[in-house]
Amino acid sequence: MVVDGEKIKFPGGGTHFHDGADKYITGLAQMLKFPGDKLHNGGSIRNVLDVGCGVASFGAYLLPLDIIAMSLAPNDVHENQIQFALERGIPSTLGVLGTKRLPYPSRSFELAHCSRCRIDWLQRDGILLLELDRLLRPGGYFAYSSPEAYEQDPENRKIWNAMYNLLKRMCWKVAVKRGQTVIWAKPLSNSCYLKRDPGTRPPLCSSGDDPDASWNVSMKACITPYSAKMHKERWSGLLPWPQRLTTAPPRLEEIGVSPEEFHEDTKIWHFRVIEYWKQMRSVIQKNSFRNVMDMNSNLGGFAAALKDKDVWVMNVAPVKMSARLKIIYDRGLIGTVHDWCEAFSTYPRTYDLLHAWAVFSEIEERGCSAEDLLIEMDRILRPDGFVIIRDKHSMINHIQKFITALRWDGWLSEVEPRTDALSAGEERVLIARKKLWSDGFMTM
Repeated sequence: MVVDGEKIKFPGGGTHFHDGADKYITGLAQMLKFPGDKLHNGGSIRNVLDVGCGVASFGAYLLPLDIIAMSLAPNDVHENQIQFALERGIPSTLGVLGTKRLPYPSRSFELAHCSRCRIDWLQRDGILLLELDRLLRPGGYFAYSSPEAYEQDPENRKIWNAMYNLLKRMCWKVAVKRGQTVIWAKPLSNSCYLKRDPGTRPPLCSSGDDPDASWNVSMKACITPYSAKMHKERWSGLLPWPQRLTTAPPRLEEIGVSPEEFHEDTKIWHFRVIEYWKQMRSVIQKNSFRNVMDMNSNLGGFAAALKDKDVWVMNVAPVKMSARLKIIYDRGLIGTVHDWCEAFSTYPRTYDLLHAWAVFSEIEERGCSAEDLLIEMDRILRPDGFVIIRDKHSMINHIQKFITALRWDGWLSEVEPRTDALSAGEERVLIARKKLWSDGFMTM
């Protein structure tokens, strides 16, 4: 980071990438011999997990390649660097590789990345590497870089040898190594697992383990084998980006949704988003939105409808709908599981637009407070940001009581939307703009 007057600039180098993140990314593509030295590899690499990401320069320089990274870092180690990343408009989140599974389904990422991420990958029988194994797609890559100054350091060599031996037992192979950067590849099938000597650790997970269960579930020191139904082709048989965004993915069958229902959902959200923007057209300016959250993402139709806008969407799957998050990732989008009866793990004022479809009705059924959720949304929302709340009429009437107190009356619209296949009874759409506060008063 470089302070320039009243602004902070991020040149893209820093301690992580001395020659710039763009050259580093090109170097990874060259190591893997991808066409044109492009890391997207013709659209086959789309979802990336960047752990210990700092201010997310790696993720920022992936965006022009049509690669979206979930940039992940804990608050305690990296201070408020995730806040900087979100201020830059880079997809990122607070998260810890600790004892609980990350809130993402299995086989979500084509590439995991760690550059000087200060993570002890060998702790607890390699349980953190096993978590990466759960999250990577068949044939997925793990790019690991350490400082060049450590190349001859005895302790660093000891760590490298231990990681190499552990990953070899996990059936990962070194795809390529150059200097202090190594890229491992996850196996495509169970054949290597079945050839291991009896008693080899880490063991395979039991057949009763659900690799997609991720909300408040402890990490497990075992390898998730491929089931007979799993698509073991590289990248889980998904089409390249952007075709995968609108193509029914193979895992739809696992959640009981037909391809026809998938396409209908995509079409409905396309028209819903058009209607939202028509309502806001008079008050939104170019580049008004960058960080967007869909608080009840379902199959990702809302985010897919925003593809041609310069935004990224954090798709949030409520816990009871968490099985659908795998479809989000299979479409080349990103998201997380969350319980809206609890606070969301992010800094204040980090999102420009919040979309809440039937979220309030869902938490009301569970006995949680709509007022508490409104306050949490206000915490997350930036000044001049918008909320779009789509819910039953009675709930919208209840929410209207708090609009003035929240200072969400910078601009307000309530309409009765047209009925479609996703409508649940009598719905209303409330769109509100948060005012900018100054000295305790509204200024806009």
